[in-house]
Amino acid sequence: MSDDNHTLPYPDAAAEHETLVIPGQITEAPESSVRAKRRRWPWVLLIVVVVLGLLVVAAEFIARAVLPGVVRSLVIDELDLPADQQLDVEADGILLPQLIGGTLDSLHLSTDSVTLEGITGAADVTATGIPLRGGDLGGASGTIRIDQTQFTALLADTDLPVDTVAFEAPNATVSGTVSVLGIDIPVALTVTPGAADGDLELTPVELSVGGLVIDAGQVGSTLGSLGENLTQTQQICIADQLPAGLTLTGLEIVGSEAVIDIDVNGAIVTDETLLEKGVCPTS
Repeated sequence: MSDDNHTLPYPDAAAEHETLVIPGQITEAPESSVRAKRRRWPWVLLIVVVVLGLLVVAAEFIARAVLPGVVRSLVIDELDLPADQQLDVEADGILLPQLIGGTLDSLHLSTDSVTLEGITGAADVTATGIPLRGGDLGGASGTIRIDQTQFTALLADTDLPVDTVAFEAPNATVSGTVSVLGIDIPVALTVTPGAADGDLELTPVELSVGGLVIDAGQVGSTLGSLGENLTQTQQICIADQLPAGLTLTGLEIVGSEAVIDIDVNGAIVTDETLLEKGVCPTS
């Protein structure tokens, strides 16, 4: 036998050998790498959520900082108030969804002193359903607080003998003079103010003439028809002293103020005639 063809020895089973990689074969990632990616994913999501949350909070703060100034300017322009008019504006709820939807749920406006159609007092009004793209309000109501001097002005055009008004909650005493047989007699009528059908209602409590309290049954013989009228509950229209868009719904004496409850016509923001003085029906 020839020795030209040598037989190669078998590989040693204990020795390390290179692994043959076949082109195109997909190798699986190490399990440790997959686990690391899975651990990082919740943190990435959390960071995204936090950033978005911060952006929303920042936008909400900006909206709350800007909106009151915008509303204040619009109200001052619409009511023709002085440029330095004190007016606080507060919005309820989260603003961003409301701004996106185009309607504010609720706005609260308040001022310590404002003059409307000659009447000066403090005002608190809450409006609801405020459209941001134009249109009527969903509704509005509030209170106006006036002092004795302003309440006297409300009664100036009535048939009551009004020179002064003094508050002693829950009543008000109207004082003045009436002429009887050419003689001016001082009269003081104590009434409980209220509201009925949009009018100011005065319910008599006590009447004094010349400092003497007179029984209701004797008033007619003393002061005639004027005296009889004074002892009857009276309804006094004050619509001509308020903007037409305001309706009197309640009135009571609280401390040193008359607190007037009002209902506001939602069209007051689109109908300029509702900002003018109202009209009392002629008798």
